[in-house]
Amino acid sequence: MIKLSVVIITFNEGKNIGRCIDSVLCLADDIIIVDSFSNDRTEEIATSKGARFVKQKFLGHIEQKNFAITQAKYPHILSLDADESLSEKLQKSILKVKENWQGDGYKMNRMTNYCGKWIKHCGWYPDTKLRLWDSRKGKWEGINPHDKYIMEKQAKIIFLEGDIFHYSYYSILDHLKQTDKFTDISARELLLKGKKPNYIKLIFSPIIKFLRDYFFNLGFLDGYYGFIICKISANATFLKYKKLKNLYSEQKNNK
Repeated sequence: MIKLSVVIITFNEGKNIGRCIDSVLCLADDIIIVDSFSNDRTEEIATSKGARFVKQKFLGHIEQKNFAITQAKYPHILSLDADESLSEKLQKSILKVKENWQGDGYKMNRMTNYCGKWIKHCGWYPDTKLRLWDSRKGKWEGINPHDKYIMEKQAKIIFLEGDIFHYSYYSILDHLKQTDKFTDISARELLLKGKKPNYIKLIFSPIIKFLRDYFFNLGFLDGYYGFIICKISANATFLKYKKLKNLYSEQKNNK
C-alpha cells in the first residue's frame, strides 16, 4: 500500500479547515498545511487534528501549491483546498487506490455548496478535478488565481467515483468580494503575459458567459441561486477585461 500525503494551503480558514481534515483522516499518512500567516484559529484547529503546519508568505496560488508539494513526506499526493472535503464514496475510492495504485493521476468530480444549496448546474457540476497524483510526474500551472495541475503527456489518468464537496460561499457578499479579488489578480496576470485589451471580449464575453451558464448549462434549474451565480460569473468576465483595460492604459501613460 502506498503512503499518501494530503496537502492543503490556507489563510484564515478556521471555519473550514476542521471539516477538511476530518474527511481525510481515514486515508492520510501525512497531512501538511502551508499557511499564509493566518490570524484566526486555523493553526490551532489544524494542529489539534494532527496536521503539520508550515508558515509561508503567499507566493501566488500556483506558486504556493507547488511549494506545498515540496513539504509533503510522500510523492503520492491528494491536494485539497481548505473549503473542500471528501464524500464517503470518494474516501472509499481513494482507499482502494492506495491498495492498488495503477494510474499516474486520478480525477474526481466536485460539487459546490453555495449559500447552503448544492449546485447541480450553471457549469459548476460535474466540476472534474485532477487532485490525486504522483507528484514526480507533474506540477501546478495555469494563470493565477486559476491553478491547474498538469501531468506529463504520457501520464495515465483514471476517474474515481465520489465527489469533493466544495463549501464555496456562505453568502452572496462573500461571492462578490471574491470576484473582485480574483478579477484583480486575473487582470494583472493577463497584463504580465502581454495580453492587450480586447473590446469585443469586453462587450460580448460576459453576455455569452451568462447565456451559456444559465440556459445551455441549465443554471435556471438551480433556481434563485442559479440566477445569482450566472449573473455574478458573467460580471466577473466583464470585470476581468475592464480591469485589464485600465491597467493597460495606466501602463501606457507611465511610459
